[in-house]
Amino acid sequence: MLRAVAGSSAAVLGALAVALFLLLLTLARDAALPARNRYGLVFDAGSTHTSLYIYRWPAGKENGTGIVSQVEACSVQGPGISSYADNPAGAGASLKPCLDKAMEVVPAEQQQETPTYLGATAGMRLLREQNSSKAEQVLAEVAKAIGQYPVDFRGARILTGNEEGSFGWVTVNYLLETLIKGNSSSPQISHPCYPRGYQENTTTAELYDSPCVQAPSTASPAESLTVTGTGDPAACSAAIEDLFNFSCGANQSCGFNGVYQPPVRGAFFAFSGLYHSLHLLNLTGGQPLSVVNATVRQLCNSSWQEVQEKFPTASSRQRRDACAASSYTLALLLHGYSFDRSSWPHIHFVQQVANADVGWTLGYMLNLTNMIPSEAPQRVVGLQRSSWVAATVLLTIILILTFCLLTAVCCQKGSSGYERL
Repeated sequence: MLRAVAGSSAAVLGALAVALFLLLLTLARDAALPARNRYGLVFDAGSTHTSLYIYRWPAGKENGTGIVSQVEACSVQGPGISSYADNPAGAGASLKPCLDKAMEVVPAEQQQETPTYLGATAGMRLLREQNSSKAEQVLAEVAKAIGQYPVDFRGARILTGNEEGSFGWVTVNYLLETLIKGNSSSPQISHPCYPRGYQENTTTAELYDSPCVQAPSTASPAESLTVTGTGDPAACSAAIEDLFNFSCGANQSCGFNGVYQPPVRGAFFAFSGLYHSLHLLNLTGGQPLSVVNATVRQLCNSSWQEVQEKFPTASSRQRRDACAASSYTLALLLHGYSFDRSSWPHIHFVQQVANADVGWTLGYMLNLTNMIPSEAPQRVVGLQRSSWVAATVLLTIILILTFCLLTAVCCQKGSSGYERL
């Protein structure tokens, strides 16, 4: 009797095992695992400060371009790297706290394959014109500092103005989906864009040919100068406009240097320096052009004490340069690009779009992702949920029958032994 039960159970067990095998073999399908993320680091080494942006995108691509999002931004303490011309090693050291932070964000197993770049802009472009060897030393030191970290460092370079502007354009469209009297021993130079009462001592070497103040052409580069602010809005605007060539010549519509420019139409986005110059004055909220003009004129006509009281949280440099920066912005937009009262409302002054800082770095990263080979998604063999449930039930039945079969066999052996006794 036990032998019959055991034989029957073995037959059923075998049939179920075959059924389970066929079920798994028939319903198994290849399935792609979610693409793992990849990371990229871009340093924006500007004239006054440096920032590190950490980006992330899926290893798989959409339309040939990585879907890049900003994970975090780290502001480097201290001035821009061009300020370290006489202390190049300091430029490299200044980057390390932000690099340490990046190493906490990027998974350790992916750090060595994380492309890392440093792009320097206006400050380093100016330093290169003044002293190319010092500029190269600064770049060498920042490259040395970044090279000490386990990342795929691909170089530090100075971007041209065209590159900076082009990558900024890419970023926006991607995110939108489509100088007071001194002592008698120092020459005195007035500065119409600095507030009345502001004073600073500098040297001819540091002043060079300022857009608003010309350094004495026969002076020694080491000569001490006293820069005095006169707070003259008209003189400041005139000095700023002399920076540009607005003549059109034969063209009736042009921007700069007689180059044709079509009339401004549609929506425009102003960011980076254009945003910050007006944001300090609280003029980035869509105010009419008349209000913007009046606010800038009032600022440029203020005394140094009034400016300090009006902007208590701003740095001394920001307060000093507020008139010059805002006047430059207006000259550029109104006389250069020909915005007027009717088209001014179509300019959107922004710092972020879709939780990402607007600037050239994201556009740079987007461009670079096209050079990074896309990884094929990892694939595994899997079952749909319903098939997995059916297979689990069959497996459970097989295990139960196996247990019953073993129990029956053990009982049979025990019974046979008893009879022999």
